This record gives sequence, C-alpha cells and structure tokens, in this order.
Amino acid sequence: MLYYLFEYLDKTYDLPGTGLFNFITFRAILAVILSLFIATVYGKKIINYLQKKQVGESIRDLGLEGQNEKAGTPTMGGIIIILATLVPVLLFAKLENIYVILLIVTTVWMGTIGFIDDYIKKFKNDKQGLPGKFKVIGQIGLGLFVGATMYLHPDIIVQRTIENPETETQITEVIAKESTNTFYVKDKAMLTTIPFVKENEFNYAELISWAGENYKSYVWLIFIPIVIFIITAVSNGANLTDGIDGLAAGTSAIIGLTLALFAWVSGNVIFADYLNIMYIPNTGEMTIFITAFVGALIGFLWYNTYPAQVFMGDTGSLTIGGIIAVIAIAVRKELLIPILCGIFLMENLSVVLQVSWFKYTKKKFGEGRRIFRMSPLHHHYQIKGFHESKIVTRFWIVGIFLAIITIVTLKIR
Repeated sequence: MLYYLFEYLDKTYDLPGTGLFNFITFRAILAVILSLFIATVYGKKIINYLQKKQVGESIRDLGLEGQNEKAGTPTMGGIIIILATLVPVLLFAKLENIYVILLIVTTVWMGTIGFIDDYIKKFKNDKQGLPGKFKVIGQIGLGLFVGATMYLHPDIIVQRTIENPETETQITEVIAKESTNTFYVKDKAMLTTIPFVKENEFNYAELISWAGENYKSYVWLIFIPIVIFIITAVSNGANLTDGIDGLAAGTSAIIGLTLALFAWVSGNVIFADYLNIMYIPNTGEMTIFITAFVGALIGFLWYNTYPAQVFMGDTGSLTIGGIIAVIAIAVRKELLIPILCGIFLMENLSVVLQVSWFKYTKKKFGEGRRIFRMSPLHHHYQIKGFHESKIVTRFWIVGIFLAIITIVTLKIR
C-alpha cells in the first residue's frame, strides 16, 4: 500500500526520495527490517497472549533428554511468522503482481489448515488434531490453484532464445535482435530448469509427446499433478523437520535466502542474460515477499532457539513448507528442491524408510526392525546422545552447504 502512495507522490509531486520505492532492493530492505521488528517486538506480545490462553504444547513421552521441560511451552507461534510476513508485503509489494498474489494466498491457505489443526489439538483436547486426509485435501486444493494459475494466467511467462520461432507453439510474443540474428520469445510453455545440464530448459509437455500433434495443449495434465506433489511433499517435510528448537525456522531461513537470490536474478533481464538463465518477468517482485518471510523466520528464531519460548506448531510449519514450494515452482527451480531442501528430504525419507522397513521386517520375520533409533532423523541423533542445539547447528551447516551447491548451479552445467 505504501508502494502505491509513494508512486503517486513521485509521479505527481516529484518529491525527493519517493523514487526509491521503484527499486526492488530498497523495498526488500524495508520489508526485512519491518518483519524482524514485528517478529521480535510484537512476537513477545503474541507469546504472552498464548501463555495467558494456556495454549501449551503437550509432549508425548519419547524418552528424549530434556523433553519433559518443554511441556506447556506455547505453540501456534506460526501466527508470528505469518503476521510478520504479510504486513510488510501488504505495505511494500506490488499487490497486483500475480506471483505476490500466489504467495499471499499460499500463506493464508496453509496457515488456515495449520491453525485449524493446532486449534483442534489445544482447544478441543484432541491430540490427533485435523485428520490427515483433510490436510492432504487442503494441500491438493492449493496445488490445483497454483498449478492452474501458473498455466492459465497471461502474466506468467518466460523469455528465452530460440533459433526458429515458426516451429514453436504457445508463443505470445517474438522479439528479433537484428544485430545478432537472435530471436527472443515470450513463451507460455511450462518450462523448468534441470540442474548441472548445459541445455537445462525442459518443457513438461515433452513428457506427453506421445499424445499426438497437439500434445503441448495437454501439458496441464502433467504439470498440475507435479505442482500438487511438490507442495504436499515440501510442506510435510517442513512439518516433520519442526521437531526440535530452531531447526525448521533456521533451515527455512537459509532456503528462503537462496530462493530470494533466484527470484531476483530471474526477474532481472540483465542478470538473467549474463547468467544465461530464463528471464521470468515479474518474479523480481517476489523478493519483497521472500525477504519479509526470511526476516519473520529470523525474528521468530529469537524466541524459538534452545530453550524455546514458543513453538511454531502446524500453523507455522505447514505454511513455510507451502511458501518454499510455491516460490521454487514460480522461479522454475523445482527440480532443485531435493538439493536445496535436502534437510526436509532427509527428514521425510527417514520416516518413510523407518516405517516401510519396520512393516516389511515384521511381516517377514515376525518382529519389526528399525533402521534408525528413532525417526524423524533429528530424533535419531538425540537418542545417540547429541544435544539438540548441536544437532540444530550442524543441520544448519548442512543446509548452508546445500544452498551453496544450489546457487552454483547457476553457472556450473
């Protein structure tokens, strides 16, 4: 909203300083400062309110060191992350930008699902919370919305170079650069980026090339299910990672910073051309949202690091997973998720492997056996005697390493 005010003042009165709001970097800085302020200052007020309402975490006895001390710690702290993200976005971002709209919808959508789950657990005294099938239905619904919008909205396009525009379909605009005889096209194709490959652009339509001459018209049949799978997997991965103090918030902040870089360079025609990556118009505006998101996570960490004064609950974990998934899809880097979100992947896989192996060995030998001492993976290290603060710090280090590998894919192919 402030963006539009200063835009009006700049155009109408040409006041000194108002033109700064035209720069994404300036608004991103304001967004992260404000989100940090809201999360740290007003976050404490929210924590006190949750304590007053006795919204405390009930702890299952898993035999972990220091576990009982956490009983009664306020949960549903994801509200802090959501508020500290949305307020700066509403103030500093271009609210008509389709990518910003998608991220706002994602935040509210997943936040609502998580809030309902936490509310049932705490106020209805139902430890199971929202049944899993309803969570999945909510994730599928968001995936349908995001996938359909990505496919249908006219502003969601990419700009790339081709040799012969007459052989291409779904092209909305062709720009010829006469000096080099190069054709630039604004393309509606559902493209993504394959890491570490020289010709790294891949059209999802190629997966159904067997469907006939008009196969590209049916790309939505493969694209939307992929979007649904990614959103469901990443949000559940973030949910599983939120098991010890500071792990999910810190890991997500590292991932968010990396995605902010991708969004900014992908939405900047000069840097996209220099790095020889897809130029995706309008994605630069997502930088405002992502920096606010990262600021909210870091501010939340002020109270969530060991020993935690508040837990994010499903209100936070499902939301941050959904946001990360949608950003990755928007910047056409979803195939980098297994690397960038490697911590989420390890946590997810540890549960899948543990449960699958236990069921298999119980059926075959009559007694279930385990791969890990406990899953998700962070509990395995707790059982082995590592202090949770050490586990979290080392997981952050691994997350930074994975983020660096992800960034390197911009040039190493």
